[in-house]
Parts: sequence; structure tokens; C-alpha cells
Amino acid sequence: MPSNPTPLAEAPSESAETRHIHAALTRTSTGKEDLRELESGLDSLQSDAERRHRIEWSRILLPIAALAVLILAWQFYVSLGVKRRDLVPGPLDVSTQMGVLWNEGKLQEAVWTSLQRGLVGFLISVAIATPVGLLLAQVAPLRRAFGPLISGLQVLPSVAWVPAAIIWFGLTDATVYFVVFMGAIPSIINGLISGVDQIPPQYRRVGTVLGASRLQMALQVILPAALPGYLGGLKQGWAFSWRSLMAAEIIAVGGTIGFGLGSLLDQGRILSDMTVVMSAILLILAVGILIELLVFGPIEKRLLRRRGLLAGSTR
Repeated sequence: MPSNPTPLAEAPSESAETRHIHAALTRTSTGKEDLRELESGLDSLQSDAERRHRIEWSRILLPIAALAVLILAWQFYVSLGVKRRDLVPGPLDVSTQMGVLWNEGKLQEAVWTSLQRGLVGFLISVAIATPVGLLLAQVAPLRRAFGPLISGLQVLPSVAWVPAAIIWFGLTDATVYFVVFMGAIPSIINGLISGVDQIPPQYRRVGTVLGASRLQMALQVILPAALPGYLGGLKQGWAFSWRSLMAAEIIAVGGTIGFGLGSLLDQGRILSDMTVVMSAILLILAVGILIELLVFGPIEKRLLRRRGLLAGSTR
């Protein structure tokens, strides 16, 4: 009598419900117990799908609820009258000021100027930092020589480069971009190096056995395997570039430098208008959050899904 076939190995990401269904379908005889087990497994899979759908909605609703709570707490604090309204304006005062800035065209100009500078500066930083990071990760003497310098540049506040950049480049966009580069490039390099260090050595051996050249090894084996650390470096690099941009725009005002969010923030300081200051702060925060939700969030989610890590990270 032939024995029941059993799978040699199960995929590590296979759920318990899927294993029950597979076992029920591969048995030689299907009785009532097997049918009940199959039905139970299908119901469990359906409930898992519904639960994941609810989790996706929670990613949207929970941040909105948290934002609403913060706005209510802000309004409640203002209504207590602890500080004068000109020092601590309420949400309605700030929203009214945003409407005024919108009608004047300053809000659109400030957001577009800073966003354009931030994205262009970040993309150029990625183009510079990626080959440098791969080179330092692959060549040990270079890493020992320049690794401490890169780490030192990463912890150096980017605002420290603003005076030097003004002297070198004057009040031009080159000053702003230079400060952005110095803020983003070290973080991206260190993130890529960290990702390369976490690659299992078997990957390199397989590439060597298959006859991959150093360039093929770097682009087709090392870089894809180092994506988690590289993505972390990109996220941190964007955060540093955005912060560096704001510092440069606040300090370097005038000349041929355009009107950005940092300039709007400094303008509110000069006028002692807290509604303008709070409007600029909220816009800077909103742009940072949107970039995270619309760019890095989907990329990270796709990377986790491709590596079978998404289910465990969302529950």
C-alpha cells in the first residue's frame, strides 16, 4: 500500500493555514475530517486577508487621529491663555496666515523652491555617494583610511558648512547645494557600507564561482544584497539633506538665492510674526512626512515583501 506523500521541506514564510490546506489536498483519501480541515484553512486565509486590509487602513487612520489629537491639545493650550496669542498662536490663526501666504503666492514659491533644491541635491548626493560607498566597502585599505573621516563628516552639524560655503560661493544656489551635499553624502556612504557588511559571505563565493568580474560583483551581487542597509542610508541621507537645506536657507539670505521655506521662517523671525514662523515650521514638517509616506515608505514595503518579511513586520 503506497504511503502518503509528504513534502521534503516547507518554505519558512509559509503560514500554518497554508500548510493545513496543503496537507489536506495531498492526502490519498479525502474524508469529512479532511474537508473540515480544508474549509477551516480557507477561512483562516480569508480572515488573514481581511486583517491585513484592516492594518492597511490603520496606517492611514491612526496618523490622522494622532494629528487631530495634537491639534485639539494645541487649541486647548492656547485657550487657557498661558501665553499671549501673538507668542503662541492657535491652529486657526496659523491656518488663516497660511491662506494669506497662499493668496500672495509666497507659500507655493517657498515650498516649490525648497522641494526642488532638496530633491536635486539629494539625487546628486546619491549619484556621488553610491560608487564611493561601494569602493570603500570593497577596498579595505581605502576604508581604513577614509572611513573615520566619513563618520566624522556625518556627525558634523551641516550648519557649520554654511559660513564657509558663503565665502566660497557667495549668496548663490551653489552655497545651498554644497551644504546639502555635505549633509547627505556621508550618511548614504555609511549606510551602504553597513549594508555590505551584513551580506553573507556565501554570496561573494557564488559570484566568484560564476565568474563575475569586480564590476559585476558590485552591481549584480553586492548592491542588491545590501539594499536594506543602503535604503536605511538613503532615508537618513534625505533627512540630513532636508535639515541641511533648511539651515542654509535660514542663514544664507539675499543675493541670487531664491525664496524657500527657510527664508520664510527667517522672515517670520525678522517680523516677530509667530503665525508665519509656525506656518513655515508646519510646512517643513509636512514635506518631510510626505516624502517618507510617498517615496521611502512604498520602497521599503516592496523590499520587505520581496524578501518575505512584510507579514511579520505589519502584525
